Amino acid sequence: MKYPNEGFIPEKIEALKNELRAAGKTFKIVPGDENSDEFVNFYFVGMYEGKEVIYDAALYTLRLHHASEVYELAEHEAAKKFPNFHSIKYEEDENGNLKPLSSEEEEIGWFITEIIMDIEEDETVKVQEFVDIDTNHDYGIGLDAALNVEYIDEKVITKFVKEFNDDTLKLDETLYSFLSEEEDVDD
Repeated sequence: MKYPNEGFIPEKIEALKNELRAAGKTFKIVPGDENSDEFVNFYFVGMYEGKEVIYDAALYTLRLHHASEVYELAEHEAAKKFPNFHSIKYEEDENGNLKPLSSEEEEIGWFITEIIMDIEEDETVKVQEFVDIDTNHDYGIGLDAALNVEYIDEKVITKFVKEFNDDTLKLDETLYSFLSEEEDVDD
C-alpha cells in the first residue's frame, strides 16, 4: 500500500505508540536547538480521516508568534527602504565571537528596531490562538499551533495533545498584542 509519507505507515505509528507507552507520555519531543520554553517541536499519534497518523507538531506561545509577525513586518519595511537588504546575517570569527556588522547592516538593524518599537506601540500586529494543519508535510501531518500561555512545558503539551485528540480544544479568539520584554541593565 502506498502512503503519503513515513508518518502514515502503520509500523512507524505502532513503534511511536510503544515508545510513548514505555515513557508514560502522549508525545515525544523532537530534539533540536530551536526548542525553548516558548517553542517545542514534538510528535504525537492522532487521527486523520479515520486513520491513525503521526503528527509533527510545532507548539509556541502567542507572544513568540506575535514577535515573529512583528519582525517579519519590520523586515518588509526595511526591504522597502534599503534596496539591497536581504536579512542581517551574524557571523562568528575563529574565536566564536560575533563579527561586527557593516555600517549599512548596523543602520538597517537600528531601522528594524525602531520599526518594531513603533509596531508594538501602535499595536499594529494582533494575533490570536490558532492551529494549522499541513497535510503535505514531509513526515506525518504537520501541525503548527500558538497558545496564549507563558511558556510551553510538558503539562501544556500533554493538555494540548489530549484536547486535540479528544476534539475538545477551544481556541481563544481574542486578538492580542505584546510589547518586547526589555532586559534589565545594571548600571
